[in-house]
Amino acid sequence: MTKTAVLIPCYNEEVAIPAVIRDFRAVLPDAEIYVYDNNSKDRTIEVARAAGAIVKSEPLQGKGNVVRRMFADIEADVYILVDGDATYDAASAPRMIQMLREDALDMVNGARVTEIQKAYRPGHRFGNWLLTGMVAWIFGSRIKDLLSGYRVMSRRYVKSFPALAAGFETETELTVHALELRMPIAEIATPYKDRPEGSVSKLSTFRDGFRVLWTIIVLVKEERPMPFFSLFALGLAVISTLLMIPIVVHFVETGLVPRLPTAVLAMGLMILAFLSLTCGLILETVTRGRREMKRMQYLSIPATR
Repeated sequence: MTKTAVLIPCYNEEVAIPAVIRDFRAVLPDAEIYVYDNNSKDRTIEVARAAGAIVKSEPLQGKGNVVRRMFADIEADVYILVDGDATYDAASAPRMIQMLREDALDMVNGARVTEIQKAYRPGHRFGNWLLTGMVAWIFGSRIKDLLSGYRVMSRRYVKSFPALAAGFETETELTVHALELRMPIAEIATPYKDRPEGSVSKLSTFRDGFRVLWTIIVLVKEERPMPFFSLFALGLAVISTLLMIPIVVHFVETGLVPRLPTAVLAMGLMILAFLSLTCGLILETVTRGRREMKRMQYLSIPATR
């Protein structure tokens, strides 16, 4: 029998969490529902336990830290990761699980669909579109909702996931992990609704958006080092060339080098450009080895049947 675990990271969700537990219990009566509290200041732990969830705590602040702990602690065949704010549609879970199993997938992403402006604010929509487009351009266009907090995953995926992020940027890491290892994944549209009355969002559009952007930059550096460092090399080489052209022209005409400091600077920038290119070449080889090791670790875990 397939064991299913619903994983709900929580921070100050006493208003919303009972509905999340109740809704998932109704559609997945045999699933184990875990709530991991992240230093809540309200009664999240008490109400989650009263609603019938298995409640644990993670003292390191940040959603990424909670996800890391849940993935390490919990043993199951199918994992459902969902936010504890009662905005995601529990009724979509059986369909997502069915797709995961029938198509032998490692992740099914729940792409948010809503007409409620308050639930999915224009700033969040634009930021998600922009960041999703960047990831699609760099790592491949297979996911349309990068920042969705609703995913169904296989054991093979969960136990091979490195979970290095600390905060809300963990969704980016979840997506890039699947894209980099070219895992079989899919995405389905799921209804998205507003938070319950009295529940407050923890997201900051600009702060968390910049954190996700920085995570994408770091992942590009680590997973695509050759293009990353080549871009720096090209920029340095262009600046060096622009600085050297008038100096070379003047030298050809007069045999003199009137701006020696500028010439030294230009030569230094060109050396840095070649060093950057060399770093990219070396790190590309290292990254390929890391990717092969991650792939072998992934394949060492039995697939969900």
